[in-house]
Amino acid sequence: MLANPYVISLMTIVLLFTFLGQSWNLMLGIGGQLSIGHALFVGLGAYSVGVLYVKYGISPWVGLLTGMILAGSVGASIAWLSFRFEVRGIYFALLTIAAAEFARIMFSGWEFVGAMQGLFFPAPTGGIEISMLRGDARFYYFVALALAALGIIGTEFISRSYLGYVWRAMRDDESAARALGVRTFQHKILVISLSAATAAAGGGVLALVQGSIFPDSIMGMGLSVDVLIGPVVGGLGTTFGPLVGSLAAIPLNHLMSALGDSLRIPGLNNITYGVVLISVVWFLPDGIWPAIVRLSKAIQAPPTAWLWQSRKVEE
Repeated sequence: MLANPYVISLMTIVLLFTFLGQSWNLMLGIGGQLSIGHALFVGLGAYSVGVLYVKYGISPWVGLLTGMILAGSVGASIAWLSFRFEVRGIYFALLTIAAAEFARIMFSGWEFVGAMQGLFFPAPTGGIEISMLRGDARFYYFVALALAALGIIGTEFISRSYLGYVWRAMRDDESAARALGVRTFQHKILVISLSAATAAAGGGVLALVQGSIFPDSIMGMGLSVDVLIGPVVGGLGTTFGPLVGSLAAIPLNHLMSALGDSLRIPGLNNITYGVVLISVVWFLPDGIWPAIVRLSKAIQAPPTAWLWQSRKVEE
Protein backbone atom coordinates (compact mmCIF):
# COMPACT_ATOMS: atom_id res chain seq x y z
CA MET A 1 0.00 0.00 0.00
CA LEU A 2 2.83 2.41 0.88
CA ALA A 3 4.33 1.81 -2.56
CA ASN A 4 1.46 3.76 -4.14
CA PRO A 5 2.27 7.52 -4.10
CA TYR A 6 -1.41 8.51 -4.17
CA VAL A 7 -2.26 6.30 -1.20
CA ILE A 8 0.72 7.67 0.74
CA SER A 9 -0.35 11.25 0.00
CA LEU A 10 -3.99 10.57 0.91
CA MET A 11 -3.16 8.77 4.15
CA THR A 12 -0.75 11.56 5.13
CA ILE A 13 -3.58 14.09 4.80
CA VAL A 14 -5.96 11.80 6.72
CA LEU A 15 -3.48 11.48 9.59
CA LEU A 16 -2.72 15.21 9.66
CA PHE A 17 -6.41 16.06 9.83
CA THR A 18 -6.81 13.44 12.53
CA PHE A 19 -4.32 15.45 14.59
CA LEU A 20 -5.95 18.76 13.68
CA GLY A 21 -9.34 17.26 14.50
CA GLN A 22 -8.02 16.23 17.90
CA SER A 23 -7.07 19.84 18.59
CA TRP A 24 -10.60 21.00 17.74
CA ASN A 25 -12.07 18.06 19.64
CA LEU A 26 -10.11 19.17 22.69
CA MET A 27 -11.67 22.63 22.55
CA LEU A 28 -15.29 21.66 21.95
CA GLY A 29 -15.63 17.95 22.68
CA ILE A 30 -13.89 18.15 26.06
CA GLY A 31 -13.73 21.87 26.88
CA GLY A 32 -17.13 22.85 25.51
CA GLN A 33 -15.89 25.95 23.60
CA LEU A 34 -17.08 26.16 19.99
CA SER A 35 -14.62 27.48 17.40
CA ILE A 36 -15.49 27.73 13.71
CA GLY A 37 -12.33 29.66 12.84
CA HIS A 38 -9.69 27.08 13.72
CA ALA A 39 -7.94 27.81 10.42
CA LEU A 40 -6.53 30.91 12.14
CA PHE A 41 -4.33 28.76 14.38
CA VAL A 42 -3.47 26.31 11.60
CA GLY A 43 -2.38 29.24 9.43
CA LEU A 44 -0.26 30.81 12.16
CA GLY A 45 1.62 27.54 12.54
CA ALA A 46 2.07 27.20 8.79
CA TYR A 47 3.35 30.74 8.30
CA SER A 48 5.68 30.50 11.31
CA VAL A 49 7.37 27.46 9.79
CA GLY A 50 7.30 28.87 6.26
CA VAL A 51 8.64 32.36 6.99
CA LEU A 52 11.43 31.20 9.30
CA TYR A 53 12.54 28.45 6.93
CA VAL A 54 12.12 30.15 3.54
CA LYS A 55 13.22 33.66 4.54
CA TYR A 56 15.92 32.87 7.11
CA GLY A 57 16.82 29.20 6.70
CA ILE A 58 15.82 28.42 10.30
CA SER A 59 14.88 24.82 11.07
CA PRO A 60 11.16 23.98 10.88
CA TRP A 61 11.48 22.56 14.40
CA VAL A 62 12.03 26.12 15.61
CA GLY A 63 9.17 27.26 13.38
CA LEU A 64 6.84 24.68 14.91
CA LEU A 65 7.70 25.81 18.43
CA THR A 66 7.33 29.47 17.43
CA GLY A 67 3.98 28.80 15.78
CA MET A 68 2.68 26.93 18.81
CA ILE A 69 3.67 29.76 21.15
CA LEU A 70 2.21 32.38 18.79
CA ALA A 71 -1.06 30.53 18.21
CA GLY A 72 -1.41 29.68 21.89
CA SER A 73 -0.92 33.34 22.78
CA VAL A 74 -3.42 34.50 20.16
CA GLY A 75 -5.93 31.89 21.33
CA ALA A 76 -5.48 32.93 24.96
CA SER A 77 -5.90 36.61 24.01
CA ILE A 78 -9.10 35.95 22.07
CA ALA A 79 -10.42 33.84 24.94
CA TRP A 80 -9.54 36.42 27.59
CA LEU A 81 -11.18 39.28 25.70
CA SER A 82 -14.25 37.19 24.88
CA PHE A 83 -14.93 35.84 28.33
CA ARG A 84 -13.93 39.08 30.03
CA PHE A 85 -16.84 40.75 28.22
CA GLU A 86 -19.17 37.73 28.53
CA VAL A 87 -18.96 36.74 24.85
CA ARG A 88 -19.72 33.03 24.82
CA GLY A 89 -21.57 30.29 22.99
CA ILE A 90 -22.51 31.02 19.40
CA TYR A 91 -21.18 34.58 19.72
CA PHE A 92 -17.74 33.24 20.63
CA ALA A 93 -17.93 30.96 17.58
CA LEU A 94 -18.74 33.96 15.37
CA LEU A 95 -15.81 35.82 16.91
CA THR A 96 -13.43 33.00 15.93
CA ILE A 97 -14.71 33.21 12.35
CA ALA A 98 -14.12 36.98 12.34
CA ALA A 99 -10.60 36.56 13.75
CA ALA A 100 -9.71 33.95 11.12
CA GLU A 101 -11.11 36.10 8.33
CA PHE A 102 -9.23 39.15 9.60
CA ALA A 103 -5.98 37.17 9.60
CA ARG A 104 -6.67 35.79 6.11
CA ILE A 105 -7.21 39.29 4.71
CA MET A 106 -4.13 40.61 6.49
CA PHE A 107 -1.88 37.83 5.19
CA SER A 108 -3.40 38.17 1.70
CA GLY A 109 -2.01 41.71 1.48
CA TRP A 110 1.28 41.15 3.31
CA GLU A 111 4.00 41.00 0.65
CA PHE A 112 6.66 39.81 3.10
CA VAL A 113 4.88 36.47 3.52
CA GLY A 114 4.01 36.15 -0.17
CA ALA A 115 0.54 37.72 -0.06
CA MET A 116 -1.84 36.16 -2.60
CA GLN A 117 1.09 34.83 -4.65
CA GLY A 118 1.90 32.40 -1.85
CA LEU A 119 5.00 31.27 -0.03
CA PHE A 120 6.89 28.33 -1.56
CA PHE A 121 9.28 25.93 0.12
CA PRO A 122 12.40 24.90 -1.81
CA ALA A 123 12.18 21.42 -3.27
CA PRO A 124 13.82 18.71 -1.12
CA THR A 125 17.37 17.96 -2.23
CA GLY A 126 16.92 14.23 -1.72
CA GLY A 127 17.23 12.01 1.29
CA ILE A 128 15.88 12.67 4.75
CA GLU A 129 17.01 15.55 6.96
CA ILE A 130 15.57 15.07 10.43
CA SER A 131 17.15 18.30 11.69
CA MET A 132 15.32 20.28 8.99
CA LEU A 133 12.21 18.06 8.98
CA ARG A 134 12.62 17.49 5.25
CA GLY A 135 12.20 14.31 3.26
CA ASP A 136 10.13 12.45 0.71
CA ALA A 137 6.42 11.62 0.78
CA ARG A 138 6.96 8.46 2.81
CA PHE A 139 8.91 10.41 5.43
CA TYR A 140 6.01 12.84 5.87
CA TYR A 141 3.62 9.91 6.12
CA PHE A 142 5.47 8.65 9.17
CA VAL A 143 5.66 12.19 10.60
CA ALA A 144 1.88 12.47 10.21
CA LEU A 145 1.44 9.00 11.71
CA ALA A 146 3.50 10.03 14.74
CA LEU A 147 1.45 13.23 15.11
CA ALA A 148 -1.86 11.36 14.89
CA ALA A 149 -0.68 8.82 17.47
CA LEU A 150 0.50 11.65 19.72
CA GLY A 151 -2.88 13.36 19.37
CA ILE A 152 -4.80 10.19 20.26
CA ILE A 153 -2.57 9.40 23.24
CA GLY A 154 -2.68 13.02 24.40
CA THR A 155 -6.47 13.18 24.16
CA GLU A 156 -6.84 9.94 26.10
CA PHE A 157 -4.40 11.14 28.75
CA ILE A 158 -6.19 14.47 29.18
CA SER A 159 -9.61 12.78 29.23
CA ARG A 160 -8.54 10.60 32.16
CA SER A 161 -6.69 13.35 34.01
CA TYR A 162 -7.94 15.90 36.53
CA LEU A 163 -8.07 18.51 33.76
CA GLY A 164 -10.28 16.27 31.65
CA TYR A 165 -12.81 15.84 34.46
CA VAL A 166 -12.78 19.57 35.19
CA TRP A 167 -13.20 20.53 31.54
CA ARG A 168 -16.05 18.08 31.00
CA ALA A 169 -17.79 19.40 34.10
CA MET A 170 -17.33 22.92 32.73
CA ARG A 171 -18.67 21.77 29.34
CA ASP A 172 -21.76 20.09 30.78
CA ASP A 173 -22.73 22.81 33.25
CA GLU A 174 -20.45 25.80 33.72
CA SER A 175 -22.51 27.28 36.56
CA ALA A 176 -22.44 24.03 38.51
CA ALA A 177 -18.70 23.66 37.92
CA ARG A 178 -18.14 27.19 39.17
CA ALA A 179 -20.25 26.47 42.24
CA LEU A 180 -17.98 23.50 42.98
CA GLY A 181 -14.96 25.78 43.00
CA VAL A 182 -13.72 25.36 39.42
CA ARG A 183 -12.08 28.52 38.10
CA THR A 184 -13.88 28.32 34.78
CA PHE A 185 -12.47 31.57 33.39
CA GLN A 186 -8.88 30.35 33.68
CA HIS A 187 -9.71 26.82 32.52
CA LYS A 188 -11.46 28.07 29.37
CA ILE A 189 -8.42 30.14 28.47
CA LEU A 190 -6.17 27.13 29.11
CA VAL A 191 -8.14 24.71 26.93
CA ILE A 192 -8.40 27.22 24.07
CA SER A 193 -4.70 28.10 24.14
CA LEU A 194 -3.73 24.40 24.24
CA SER A 195 -6.08 23.63 21.35
CA ALA A 196 -4.67 26.56 19.35
CA ALA A 197 -1.08 25.49 19.98
CA THR A 198 -1.69 21.91 18.83
CA ALA A 199 -3.53 23.16 15.74
CA ALA A 200 -0.49 25.31 14.91
CA ALA A 201 1.79 22.27 15.14
CA GLY A 202 -0.42 20.44 12.66
CA GLY A 203 -0.51 23.50 10.41
CA GLY A 204 3.28 23.69 10.32
CA VAL A 205 3.61 20.07 9.21
CA LEU A 206 0.76 20.52 6.71
CA ALA A 207 2.66 23.41 5.11
CA LEU A 208 5.78 21.25 4.76
CA VAL A 209 3.77 18.43 3.21
CA GLN A 210 2.06 20.71 0.68
CA GLY A 211 5.25 22.65 -0.11
CA SER A 212 3.44 25.98 -0.35
CA ILE A 213 1.25 28.31 1.69
CA PHE A 214 -1.64 30.39 0.36
CA PRO A 215 -3.76 32.50 2.73
CA ASP A 216 -7.08 31.54 1.15
CA SER A 217 -6.42 27.83 1.57
CA ILE A 218 -4.56 27.74 4.90
CA MET A 219 -6.71 30.35 6.68
CA GLY A 220 -9.96 30.08 4.77
CA MET A 221 -13.33 28.90 6.02
CA GLY A 222 -12.96 25.72 4.00
CA LEU A 223 -10.04 24.55 6.10
CA SER A 224 -11.92 25.28 9.33
CA VAL A 225 -14.70 23.00 8.07
CA ASP A 226 -12.18 20.32 7.09
CA VAL A 227 -10.76 20.42 10.63
CA LEU A 228 -14.12 19.97 12.37
CA ILE A 229 -15.59 17.39 9.98
CA GLY A 230 -13.54 14.52 11.45
CA PRO A 231 -14.63 14.92 15.09
CA VAL A 232 -18.24 15.69 14.16
CA VAL A 233 -18.60 12.67 11.86
CA GLY A 234 -16.44 10.35 13.96
CA GLY A 235 -17.70 11.26 17.41
CA LEU A 236 -17.31 14.52 19.29
CA GLY A 237 -15.52 14.24 22.62
CA THR A 238 -14.23 10.71 21.93
CA THR A 239 -10.61 9.64 21.61
CA PHE A 240 -10.87 7.84 18.26
CA GLY A 241 -13.66 9.92 16.73
CA PRO A 242 -11.38 12.30 14.78
CA LEU A 243 -9.47 9.35 13.28
CA VAL A 244 -12.61 7.46 12.24
CA GLY A 245 -14.24 10.63 10.91
CA SER A 246 -11.16 11.62 8.91
CA LEU A 247 -10.87 8.10 7.46
CA ALA A 248 -14.49 8.34 6.34
CA ALA A 249 -14.68 11.96 5.18
CA ILE A 250 -11.35 12.83 3.53
CA PRO A 251 -11.18 9.96 0.98
CA LEU A 252 -14.83 10.67 0.17
CA ASN A 253 -13.99 14.35 -0.32
CA HIS A 254 -11.14 13.49 -2.71
CA LEU A 255 -13.37 11.06 -4.62
CA MET A 256 -16.22 13.55 -4.97
CA SER A 257 -13.81 16.33 -5.96
CA ALA A 258 -12.39 14.18 -8.77
CA LEU A 259 -15.88 13.07 -9.80
CA GLY A 260 -17.09 16.67 -9.79
CA ASP A 261 -14.22 17.70 -12.07
CA SER A 262 -14.91 14.88 -14.51
CA LEU A 263 -18.67 15.56 -14.55
CA ARG A 264 -18.15 19.33 -14.51
CA ILE A 265 -20.18 19.74 -11.32
CA PRO A 266 -18.44 22.45 -9.27
CA GLY A 267 -18.61 22.06 -5.50
CA LEU A 268 -19.72 18.42 -5.57
CA ASN A 269 -17.38 17.62 -2.67
CA ASN A 270 -18.92 20.40 -0.56
CA ILE A 271 -22.42 19.16 -1.37
CA THR A 272 -21.33 15.68 -0.31
CA TYR A 273 -19.93 17.06 2.95
CA GLY A 274 -23.29 18.64 3.66
CA VAL A 275 -25.17 15.41 2.95
CA VAL A 276 -22.75 13.42 5.14
CA LEU A 277 -23.09 15.88 8.02
CA ILE A 278 -26.89 15.88 7.84
CA SER A 279 -26.96 12.08 7.62
CA VAL A 280 -24.66 11.65 10.62
CA VAL A 281 -26.60 14.16 12.71
CA TRP A 282 -29.87 12.47 11.77
CA PHE A 283 -28.96 8.78 12.01
CA LEU A 284 -25.84 8.78 14.24
CA PRO A 285 -25.99 11.92 16.39
CA ASP A 286 -23.14 10.65 18.59
CA GLY A 287 -20.93 9.94 15.57
CA ILE A 288 -19.57 6.82 13.90
CA TRP A 289 -17.15 5.71 16.63
CA PRO A 290 -19.73 5.50 19.48
CA ALA A 291 -21.98 3.52 17.10
CA ILE A 292 -19.11 1.10 16.41
CA VAL A 293 -18.50 0.71 20.15
CA ARG A 294 -22.19 0.00 20.81
CA LEU A 295 -22.33 -2.53 17.96
CA SER A 296 -19.17 -4.24 19.20
CA LYS A 297 -20.60 -4.57 22.72
CA ALA A 298 -23.87 -5.94 21.35
CA ILE A 299 -22.04 -8.57 19.29
CA GLN A 300 -19.82 -9.60 22.21
CA ALA A 301 -22.72 -9.82 24.67
CA PRO A 302 -23.80 -13.44 25.40
CA PRO A 303 -27.23 -14.52 24.10
CA THR A 304 -28.49 -14.83 27.69
CA ALA A 305 -27.96 -11.10 28.13
CA TRP A 306 -30.49 -10.40 25.39
CA LEU A 307 -32.96 -12.85 27.01
CA TRP A 308 -32.47 -11.24 30.43
CA GLN A 309 -33.05 -7.76 29.02
CA SER A 310 -36.24 -8.88 27.23
CA ARG A 311 -37.60 -10.45 30.43
CA LYS A 312 -36.90 -7.26 32.37
CA VAL A 313 -38.84 -5.28 29.78
CA GLU A 314 -41.80 -7.70 29.99
CA GLU A 315 -41.88 -7.46 33.79
